[in-house]
Amino acid sequence: MNDEAAYNHALDYLYSYIDYSLKKSSELAKAHFELGRMRALMDYLGNPQETYPIIHVAGTKGKGSTSAMMAAVLTTAGYRTGLYTSPHLQDYTERIQIDGQPIAHSRLVELVEEIKPAVAKIPALTTFEITTALGLLHFARQNVNAAVIEVGLGGRLDATNVVIPRVAVITSLSYDHMAVLGNTLTLIAGEKAGIIKPGIPVVSSPQRDEALAVLEKVSVEQNAALTLVGRDVTFEPLEHSLNGQSFSLVDRQLKTANPVILRIPLLGTHQMANAATAYAALRASGLNLSEESMQRGFASVRWPCRFDIVRREPPIVLDSAHNIDSARRLRETLDDYFPGRPIVWVFSILEDKDAQGMLVELKPRITQVIATQTDHPRVLEAQKIIDLVQPTGIPVEVVRPASAALERAIELAGARGVVLVAGSVAFAGEMKTAWEKRITNNGL
Repeated sequence: MNDEAAYNHALDYLYSYIDYSLKKSSELAKAHFELGRMRALMDYLGNPQETYPIIHVAGTKGKGSTSAMMAAVLTTAGYRTGLYTSPHLQDYTERIQIDGQPIAHSRLVELVEEIKPAVAKIPALTTFEITTALGLLHFARQNVNAAVIEVGLGGRLDATNVVIPRVAVITSLSYDHMAVLGNTLTLIAGEKAGIIKPGIPVVSSPQRDEALAVLEKVSVEQNAALTLVGRDVTFEPLEHSLNGQSFSLVDRQLKTANPVILRIPLLGTHQMANAATAYAALRASGLNLSEESMQRGFASVRWPCRFDIVRREPPIVLDSAHNIDSARRLRETLDDYFPGRPIVWVFSILEDKDAQGMLVELKPRITQVIATQTDHPRVLEAQKIIDLVQPTGIPVEVVRPASAALERAIELAGARGVVLVAGSVAFAGEMKTAWEKRITNNGL
């Protein structure tokens, strides 16, 4: 068996277990999440997660960007840095990275073969639990000396919650996965706050009052010092362009609260909040980091498909927005960078997400919608997108496959318009692949 065949065989093995990311919301609501299986698996593997310092990140929006920023800083500072995130955009191995490089296909195959005997001893394991174990084991085997671990779903019962971190991070909380986490911010925040451990510092992005009340309560109960961005750590924008943005940051918990100037290539005001959260979390971790390594690390971060302008003129923007809150931030960023320009939205979304809410938020900027759908088993049918859009009066049409939808959007946008791709991470990844193939084939 050649390397790629072996890799695909390993993926088939992983996907042969329960993968809740591919389940419809009605099935997800019946899921049995608990940590006993994961703890047993990690025990069989020798608890590799205990051999290196960890930063643990939960949240509804921004946790991937915040995690990527912290990993970039740690790598720049000389740490051999693991980064575990989900879902992936184009290749499964993106989920498990060291110093920005995904695990090699051949190495993933080796680790899958190694853990099969342990997996066989534990009934009802899930794809995500096994993948999390692979990531934690890979980091130990590769002698990382720092790791950033992103929660998959929720926090309290998430597979990653077997780690004991240096700092727990909670990014912006909003409505998502309500079938599992609850339909109020109080319930959602309670699940996310489940990563807070006794005596371990907590850093939170700015939160709505309802969510913040929960985080403050749990932090007090756990005797965990809470740093809140927007209160204890503040930031002010300095300048921005399509090349990035800079801002000043002040840690008000320090007696000498001199501002720090940071620059990030990621666009949008919300990314400044994510960066401030990442900065505060790195400081709270106790890891040795100079201001210079902080500045160079933030400036070097790469996190594709987050207001990712893959072509400047006429612009093509790939984004992973998939709920009301992220759609609002997307609209604000479009207003900031492309004011007044017509926008053609290529739209595909998963059936359990709030397509109507996204449409309401983006409607003021959209001149045309191209409805399409990916091959994801939870995808919303394109005709249902048509049914949602038609009452708004915005012109809409169905184009399939998704690669053809991109071509149609480019045609409609012309020289002055902006092509926007948004609706889900999986969709953004598929369209990124389509765009890269287009460049390779056409040189455009």
